[in-house]
Amino acid sequence: MSARATVEDYYEALRRGEPLYPYFAEEADAVKFGVGETLVGYDDIAEGLREQTRTTTDWTVESDALRVVERESHAAFSDSVRMAWTDTEQDIEYDFDTRWSGTLERRPTDDDPNRDETTDEWVFVGMHVSVAHTTEEQ
Repeated sequence: MSARATVEDYYEALRRGEPLYPYFAEEADAVKFGVGETLVGYDDIAEGLREQTRTTTDWTVESDALRVVERESHAAFSDSVRMAWTDTEQDIEYDFDTRWSGTLERRPTDDDPNRDETTDEWVFVGMHVSVAHTTEEQ
């Protein structure tokens, strides 16, 4: 799977309410900045994403400008994304225009020295999601 396909698959997993933590590198220095949280390290990311999946539903993820630059072992992405969801604990609906960016790293799926790189996976080592604000002229 390409880095682009990994980002798109992550969006689809979010829409479907599937686990998101497997998309992240199992490393202590992986980071995920979200609209309302900062998660540092795989354990923190995994726990935060499990809680997000448990307490939210009805996700809308509309990508508007996905750009991916892929190199041999690393990739970077950016996107403008409309995100909407329902917080099931507080019964609140959220809807934001957001900006996404991040870095992915190619990882072999096995230790075979004769492996086929087309079976390698891409994982996020860093992700940043923020709310886009517009400035109104006065």
